[in-house]
Parts: sequence; structure tokens; C-alpha cells
Amino acid sequence: MSDTPLLALTLGDPTGIGPEVSLACLRLPAVRRAARLVVCGPAELRPDEVPLVEFDGASLSREVREGEAVWLATEGSGPWRVGSVQREGGAAALAALRAGHELALAGVVDGLVTAPVCKEALHLAGEPVEGQTELLGKWCGVSDHQMLAVVGDLRVLLLTRHMPLRAALDAITPELVVRHLHLLHRALGELGIATPRLALAGLNPHAGEGGILGREELDLLAPALERARAEGLAVTGPHSPDTVFAAAAKGAHDGVLALYHDQAFIPIKLIGEGRAVTVITGLPYLRVSPAHGTAHDIAGKGIARATDLENAIVQAAGWAALRSRA
Repeated sequence: MSDTPLLALTLGDPTGIGPEVSLACLRLPAVRRAARLVVCGPAELRPDEVPLVEFDGASLSREVREGEAVWLATEGSGPWRVGSVQREGGAAALAALRAGHELALAGVVDGLVTAPVCKEALHLAGEPVEGQTELLGKWCGVSDHQMLAVVGDLRVLLLTRHMPLRAALDAITPELVVRHLHLLHRALGELGIATPRLALAGLNPHAGEGGILGREELDLLAPALERARAEGLAVTGPHSPDTVFAAAAKGAHDGVLALYHDQAFIPIKLIGEGRAVTVITGLPYLRVSPAHGTAHDIAGKGIARATDLENAIVQAAGWAALRSRA
């Protein structure tokens, strides 16, 4: 038996760049050194050199050897209109994701890496959830889970995810902040940081300037910080949002709690070209994904880069090895 982590890789939406970057990764030396892969996706997308396997709910029908990838065929067939959002693409992405989830939940693989899906296509296919974070949480039967974005030393947990900004601001409560600070603490521990130093981003410019530019820091965030510290967390803030992410990227903080989606992902994507990944903390297994979407505008044109997915697979393999030793 190999000690190299065995990961499930789901192809994502076949009308986007997921299949092309996934197939490119199968040929990369860094990927083949880091992990053994079970690719989950429609059979017609399988390259001839990648053998088919079957999954009976407990084990794979053959051992995956060092440096090897195998293919687990999932429901869905073309023709897909590459570059165009369609129901069939959403349905195929759902089937692949379900298969990868079942492999990870059963402990057959050491982690799950997911190529991007399209929320609009998922909705067309009859799945109304926001995205993979919510869907995997529902399938796992957990509610206390969240998305962590990582690029280098910058690790950012989201307080709110995919919702209108007005709704996200209305959702902020001291209780929600405290719960997510604990989630961030736990997530960083799972990534090998034993005593994480947490930072809480402010909401208003300059974190409110003592109430001059808004009272959310005083009325919502300060009580949350006091409670979190009393519960044993090493957390500072609220920090000015225009400086805290740069400071964290330079090592001043091990993790930052951001209050809404774009507050987190603007700095992540600015500094993380080709390296940014997301992790879902709170699931019973490791799930990692590149921090980009389906890129329908460039799908099928041969210009999509596989570097983000390559990094996601290599990172996932490293974190899976850490979890196995914990």
C-alpha cells in the first residue's frame, strides 16, 4: 500500500474549464508525485490512458498505484455546449460531486478536490443551494461549516458567503462572529497551526474610527471579541479592513475573519494568482478547491491555466498527510 495520499478529483461543470484543467493536471509531474487520484466525471471525458474503476460503497475495485490516476464514471452525457451555461452541465457536475463526496465520507479517499461548478447551472438542474460549500454541508448533515480561502500565509474565513451585500451586513451578530472565530481556530489547527493568532476585520473604513464612521465595530464586533477572548481564543481587532489582509499575508496573523464575501476574496485573488485555494472547515473530511469559477468565457479555447487546480491538489495532499498523522 502506498503512503501517498489518495484524493478524489471531481471534474466540475463540463461546459466550463473544469475538465480541461483537470485533465491537464493528470499529466503534471508535481501532481503525480503528490497524490494518487480518483477522477469523478462522465465516462466520455475519460482519456484512454486513465483506467476505469468501480466503487461498491466501501472500497475501490483495484488499488490505485503510486503516481497513478483512475476514473470513476458518473452520470451525465453530452453534447455539452462548452462555454454556455446549461442544465446538462449542472446535472453532470452534481453527479460527479456526489460521487466524490461519497468516496470521502466513506473514508475511501483521504480528501476531496473539486473543480468549479456553476451556480446557475446547478439551479437549472434543480439544485437550489448557493454552491458546493452549502451542498456538501447538507449532504454531510452539518451546519457549522464555512469556507476558508488560502494563499501563502494569508488565510481568510468568511462570516457570510454568497448573498447580497445588504443581507450580509444585516446578518452580522456577535454570536455569529464568535462562532466563526472558533471555526477559524479549528480550521487553522487542522492545517497544522497549533496555536493560531486570529484577526477580526472591521466593517467600516478604518474600523469605524471609534464610532465616527459607523458603530458596528463598537456595538457588534467589540462584544464578540471580548467573549471570544474569554473563551480562550487569541484574537485581535477589529482591524482596519484596508490593512489587515496585507499584514496577515506578511505573517502578522495566522488567520483573518472577513465579514462578507468580497472583503475576503479581493485580497485573496489580488495576491493569489495561480495559488489561491478554498477549504471547507467543519466537514467530516478534507475538501479543497481552486479559488476560481467555471470561466465559461474562455472554456474550450485552450488558454485556461491549470496552475490553480494543480496547487489545490498538491496542497490537499499535504494537508491530508497532516490529518492522517494527527
